[in-house]
Amino acid sequence: MGYSSDVTDKEWEIIKPLLPTKKKTRPPLWTKRQFLDGVFYQLKNGCNWADLPKDFGSIPIVQK
Repeated sequence: MGYSSDVTDKEWEIIKPLLPTKKKTRPPLWTKRQFLDGVFYQLKNGCNWADLPKDFGSIPIVQK
């Protein structure tokens, strides 16, 4: 189940090449798209960081 603030596939294809890449040392726990979805959810809903749904990852990770 997605949220209305989630990035669409078409939007993601535009955003993805603009994000920096770094040498992978280990697989990430969350994708860059999941991070962006968490930030957009918080911005749209104006909720506290602690009230983000758990599927966006841990609070300290999303706040960075």
